[in-house]
Amino acid sequence: MLQNITLGQFFPGSSILHRMAPRMKLGLLFILMILIFTCNTSMAYGTILIMTMALLFFSRIPFMLVFKSLRPIWWIMLFTFLIHLFSHPGEELYKFLGYSITWEGFREGIFISLRLALLVILSSLLTFTTSPLKLTDAMERILSPGKRIGLPAHELAMMMTIALRFIPTLVEETDKIMKAQTSRGSDFTTGNVMTRLKSFIPILVPLFLSAFRRADELAMAMEARCYRGGEGRSHMKALYFTSLDYFALMFVIGLSGVMIYIRLSTS
Repeated sequence: MLQNITLGQFFPGSSILHRMAPRMKLGLLFILMILIFTCNTSMAYGTILIMTMALLFFSRIPFMLVFKSLRPIWWIMLFTFLIHLFSHPGEELYKFLGYSITWEGFREGIFISLRLALLVILSSLLTFTTSPLKLTDAMERILSPGKRIGLPAHELAMMMTIALRFIPTLVEETDKIMKAQTSRGSDFTTGNVMTRLKSFIPILVPLFLSAFRRADELAMAMEARCYRGGEGRSHMKALYFTSLDYFALMFVIGLSGVMIYIRLSTS
C-alpha cells in the first residue's frame, strides 16, 4: 500500500494544467472542493465527475497513476459506503443480518464515497502538475495579506511545502525499514490488533529518527546557503496570470452557477 501513496509527487510537463498559475490552481481547487460538498443529486455529481475526467485528460497524467492515489483510502470509502448502506432510513430493499438496506442508503453511500474520491483526485492533480517551489511562492502570495498582523507568510508556506514534499520520501523510508525488519523475522500481518500495533514499534522508532535526521540536515543546508526567511527576498520567477488562467476562472464560475441552479431546482 505504501507504493500507492502519490500525494506530494510532481511530474514535469507542458499540459494546460502545468501552464496555469499556481495561485489560480489553489483558488480554483478550493472552489471546486466547496462545489463537491454542495452536491446532492446525481446530475450534480455527474457534472463534477465529467469535469474531473476532463481535467485528467488535459493534465496528460496517466489515468492509472492518478487513480493509484485512491488505493490507500479505499477502505475508508468502503467503510463510509457500508455505514450509509445499513444505517440510512428509507424504503427497505433487502434485509441482511437484521439490518435494513434501503435505496436511500445505497444512493447516499455512493455519493459520499464518490465525494471522497473526487477530493483526493483533485488534490493529487494539484501536486502532480505544480512544482514545490511554485507551490511555496503561491502560498506565500496568498498568505501575504496576513503579514500586516504579524503572520509569517513565507515561513508557513515553506513549512507546508516541505511537509508535502517529504511525504514520498518518508513513505519510501518506511518501506525500506519494513523490508529490513521483515528480513530479520518481524511479522506485521498476523496476530490480534494489539500484537500488530506492537510489531510496528520497530518501524516507528527508526522512522522518527530518520525524519529528525533529515530535518536537521535540511536546516543545516539552508543555513549554509544563508537562508534567513522571506524578508527582503526576491523571486527567481515572477508569478502572473495569463489568459488561460482567466478562462479557467470563468469556466469554474460558470460551473458554480450551474451547480447552484441544480441545487435550487431540486430543493
